[in-house]
Amino acid sequence: MAGVTLDNPGIQKMKTLDEALVMVQRLHGVVEQYALSMKQNKPTSLFGMQVKRALTPLVGLLKPQFGLISDQVAAMNLVASRGGNEAAKLRMLREGVGQLRQALDIAVVRVKSNHAVKDEKAAGPAAD
Repeated sequence: MAGVTLDNPGIQKMKTLDEALVMVQRLHGVVEQYALSMKQNKPTSLFGMQVKRALTPLVGLLKPQFGLISDQVAAMNLVASRGGNEAAKLRMLREGVGQLRQALDIAVVRVKSNHAVKDEKAAGPAAD
């Protein structure tokens, strides 16, 4: 089996998931820079805004097709915008990035299984 062939809605969902994975990778980089700055006792005030700036378009991208994952991203946005202990906020953001990656990976597998197109050539000759 060379690869899975998807129908048109499946192709569109996979494009959305690919874009989301790129955005999550950028978000992960910002969160880890935040952690490094916090560890080195450098100012961290700009990282909260960068995290919110990375999360907002991700909510809009995922909302039409993947509402539950979009809700997870919105919850992360609330965590990033709240005040309080920086270490707790950073821990929640790291956990959120991990959960988000896991949810996107599961969504990729589900899209491939739900939108797979059967290949008639591979099935063999049709009986008349």
